[in-house]
Amino acid sequence: MARAKSTELKRESAGEKVEQILKGAMQEFLAHGYAGTSMDRVAAAAGVSKATVYSYFADKEGLFAALMEGLAKKRFQILLDIASPTGEAKIVLRQLAETLLNQVTEDAEHITFMRVIIAESGRFPNLAKIFIRQITQPVLEKLVHYLASHPELNIPDPEAAARIFLGSLVQFIIIQEILHGKEIVPLDKERMIDSLTHFMLSGAGK
Repeated sequence: MARAKSTELKRESAGEKVEQILKGAMQEFLAHGYAGTSMDRVAAAAGVSKATVYSYFADKEGLFAALMEGLAKKRFQILLDIASPTGEAKIVLRQLAETLLNQVTEDAEHITFMRVIIAESGRFPNLAKIFIRQITQPVLEKLVHYLASHPELNIPDPEAAARIFLGSLVQFIIIQEILHGKEIVPLDKERMIDSLTHFMLSGAGK
């Protein structure tokens, strides 16, 4: 009994340590970018030794991948839950658009992190691929499955339609938030959601 309790405490301590390291890593990636962040910096920001960081993460790319996985679980799992095959299309598509835009546009940290990924993708293409695999791909696959499960929408190519849907939302985020375009080409978020939902439903009932 005592041994089991001790093991559980060790697991909790390890989990807290990992969270501490990831928090320090996020702080450093946001402040210095991927290239400018070292494991020494992460250790200092997390308040642990470099040996402790390496005991949990083999290298900086592995640390970045863990951050992406955590971000996907914490902020984007809800998107996968919304796209239930039994949900009414008018409600599901609108909720997906609203949730995705709100998750990103109302989170300054996430916007900054996306800027880091885009800025570093030329020199470190694996970073962008990690982002696509951990966040974009699961949501895209779930949306494709949802659209394919609703023949009443009359969508001949669910994969292309899903890419158009998500691509429009990503373009909105990049233009309006990441590139500060909302001061030059402003577009109300609700107008974007209304128009995109209308477009996706335009073939329903035909």
